[in-house]
Amino acid sequence: MDHSPGFLNLVNDAKKRISEVSVAEARARLAANPKIVLLDVREDHEWQAGHAVEAAHLSKGILERDLEKRFPDAKTQIIMYCGGGYRSALTCDAAQQMGYRNVHSLIGGYRGMVAAGWPMKSGE
Repeated sequence: MDHSPGFLNLVNDAKKRISEVSVAEARARLAANPKIVLLDVREDHEWQAGHAVEAAHLSKGILERDLEKRFPDAKTQIIMYCGGGYRSALTCDAAQQMGYRNVHSLIGGYRGMVAAGWPMKSGE
């Protein structure tokens, strides 16, 4: 995908402050601790088209508004993913500003998960 320079600047700035995990790391963490939240932050139409089987959904557009309602414990470990790992970097940065300290952005996002054979489903 061809991203604009301003968007890439925002993402690169956020990545200085956040933690990123690989698909393999995410898979291992979720296997070891099923209480970890895998959070899809893509838009509704992207979610409908396909998402990780175990994922919860909270799109980037409403994340700041609804994160505390959905996950009131700021200590909750959350792995966020988007299409390719850019928007999830921004949402992790926002969550950290809200007091969440155990949030991670998935490197490669949804496309990386599909390439690694992560179980997916559509709808909901």
